[in-house]
Amino acid sequence: MGAGELSGRDVLTRSVKGQLRRVALGSALGSVHQLGEALVPVVIGVVIDQAVDGQDAGRLALWLGVLAVMYVTLSWSFRLGAKAGERGAEEAAHTLRLAIVDRVLDARGGAEKGRLPGELANVATEDAKRVGAVNMALMSGIWAISGVTVAAVALLLTSVTLGLIVLLGTPVLLWLGHLLSKPLERRSEAEQDKAAHASGVAADLVAGLRVLKGLGAQDAAVERYRRTSRVSLAATLRSARAESWQTGLVLALTGGFIALIALVGGRLALDGSLTLGQLVSAVGLALFLLGPLETFAWVNAELAQGRASAGARVAEVLATGHAVVDGDDPVAEPVRGELRLRGVRLGGLDGLDLHLPAGQLTGIAVTDPAGAEALLRCLGRETDPESGSVELDGVPLTRLDPAGLRAAVLVAARDAALFEGSLAANVTPDEESESGTADGDPDLRTEHAMAAARADEVADSLPHGTATGVGEGGRSLSGGQRQRVLLARALRAGPPVLVVHDPTTAVDTVTEARIASGLREFRQGRTTIVVTNSPALLAVTDHVILLDSGRVGAEGTHADLVRTDATYRTAVLA
Repeated sequence: MGAGELSGRDVLTRSVKGQLRRVALGSALGSVHQLGEALVPVVIGVVIDQAVDGQDAGRLALWLGVLAVMYVTLSWSFRLGAKAGERGAEEAAHTLRLAIVDRVLDARGGAEKGRLPGELANVATEDAKRVGAVNMALMSGIWAISGVTVAAVALLLTSVTLGLIVLLGTPVLLWLGHLLSKPLERRSEAEQDKAAHASGVAADLVAGLRVLKGLGAQDAAVERYRRTSRVSLAATLRSARAESWQTGLVLALTGGFIALIALVGGRLALDGSLTLGQLVSAVGLALFLLGPLETFAWVNAELAQGRASAGARVAEVLATGHAVVDGDDPVAEPVRGELRLRGVRLGGLDGLDLHLPAGQLTGIAVTDPAGAEALLRCLGRETDPESGSVELDGVPLTRLDPAGLRAAVLVAARDAALFEGSLAANVTPDEESESGTADGDPDLRTEHAMAAARADEVADSLPHGTATGVGEGGRSLSGGQRQRVLLARALRAGPPVLVVHDPTTAVDTVTEARIASGLREFRQGRTTIVVTNSPALLAVTDHVILLDSGRVGAEGTHADLVRTDATYRTAVLA
């Protein structure tokens, strides 16, 4: 599954096709179960007519043996069929979940546009589960159709009148059930939208808790979540009411249908058209039909929810256009690391021409934070410029494979995420594939990266050192500790080009000076760009560029610019 023209029907079709063998197997076994269930009242009727009424002990024992075999067969066929169906539903949901995650993590981006992280998580979990459940619903629907068909044939053989009632009445019931599921589909879609939005707001609230406390805005944030949660609750209750009305009405119609069959069968028995055994069979078949017809009601509800999730949510994420065009050229090896921007316009950048030489530590100070954000998006290729171009070693980024580019140019954003787990796991990748690089031993490289970022001091302050868990999002760490761990992770990755954004805003001045020195030493000879207005960091750079009003306002060393440029002094020292 990928981007492009994709509908909810496409999502459902692919989900079912991917599990076609399991659905077919489950349907076949379930149909055997339904065949056995439907034949039980028929056999009981035969027993009454041939053995009980005729008082034949031999025939009674024979038919009881037949019933025992039937019960064993239908029991095992149900268990194995349900197992195949449930596995198909879970496998389909898992496959779809992987497709959604793959789209969200695609190096070309775009899936996150206009969506909170919590919303995307909801689509990958709840909506994927609902779409996967369509496989089980489809299989159960086939079971129910098999049961109704067998019961109708048995009733036709018993009484043409009863058989015709079933054959003509069942399609009407199915049609009415489909009509009643439409409001549920609409309200289920609204419920998932509101629930996803509430999840996104909650995730934002938790992620920004420290900032909110610092601003004294906890109460306002909590009230915002309460309002969002109330809207989500109202949508959920509307969906639940629609489901209960749909289920109740379908069950009422089904009960009336069964009562009609029993009434007609009773009248036929009174006028002698049916024997006692046939009447028992007819009533038993009518009662049996209650199960398949209730299943139809459940299937309609599941399909309605699956269509809502597939069409309005899953397909929308998978079909979202990419934020950047897809380049085919691999990144040339070795990467020298020279970056050049030519006439770039985007956000706060106004025709920016910028040269960032290879192998140097370059500082970029800004008078407008919007300019810094736009520059980082361009260098990380989160988006392409509205006009102009960005080049790596003379090759436009639009020509390069995005995944290869991300490996060559790492933009370490200041709001990057820490993951639940140990401090060591957040700094060091799970798989070591770089042991043969020029950086030498991976463990030694990790040690040096942590020392350069002063994250070793963070580890020393924790009860279990680097094995200490940092909590989801690093919430057990202070702001300064979190920044140092993020910087250590970026340094440890060792990309040819490293771009860091304000890596020391939450640390004290003494620690900041030591981090600045460690950063310079660790990245010696490799292209490093520090986007910051911190005097301590800018002082250790080889060259400083001031971005003013989206263009280069001044260039030189930090000391020279402090002495000669008033705008730079205001931006950096004020």
